[in-house]
Amino acid sequence: MHSSASVSAEQVSRIFVTQEIKENFNNVPDLELNPIRSKIVRAFFDNRNLRKGSSGLADEINFEDFLTIMSYFRPIDTTLGEEQVELSRKEKLKFLFHMYDSDSDGRITLEEYRNVVEELLSGNPHIEKESARSIADGAMMEAASVCVGQMEPDQVYEGITFEDFLKIWQGIDIETKMHIRFLNMETIALCH
Repeated sequence: MHSSASVSAEQVSRIFVTQEIKENFNNVPDLELNPIRSKIVRAFFDNRNLRKGSSGLADEINFEDFLTIMSYFRPIDTTLGEEQVELSRKEKLKFLFHMYDSDSDGRITLEEYRNVVEELLSGNPHIEKESARSIADGAMMEAASVCVGQMEPDQVYEGITFEDFLKIWQGIDIETKMHIRFLNMETIALCH
């Protein structure tokens, strides 16, 4: 008599997706040289992006979770109503916001922003860490002026909230900044 262990499709997909993401993300050509690759990979496991809570990281993700994350990168369907287009845009921006808000407190602090800018500029041998910090400080001051307006000399800007983030990104085409090009299914059918 032959016995075999049964494994559900969900277990297989969970094992496949988790191992693929954690072990092989560095091999994705478009991410290989991306200085914020670690933040992007981390975002795949962020419970806020998985719509499973307000903080923390998942130990693993299943195929459904993977699709949830990938949905942030799908093109916005402009044939939908204006309200639906704006909702899709907000979801993309929320994903980005979560990448920068690493402590999940609902604010991108100066320190968090400095870390991002330093990572982004780390590949440039002509920009030293102190210069990167100055760039981040200047950008944070600009964000404060956009979001708060004129501040008093003793007033402290505690960080960028999601509402502030929306103001900063107003008028910027998120579609060209955040998308993944998928193969056209008709092209795939022609290849067979």
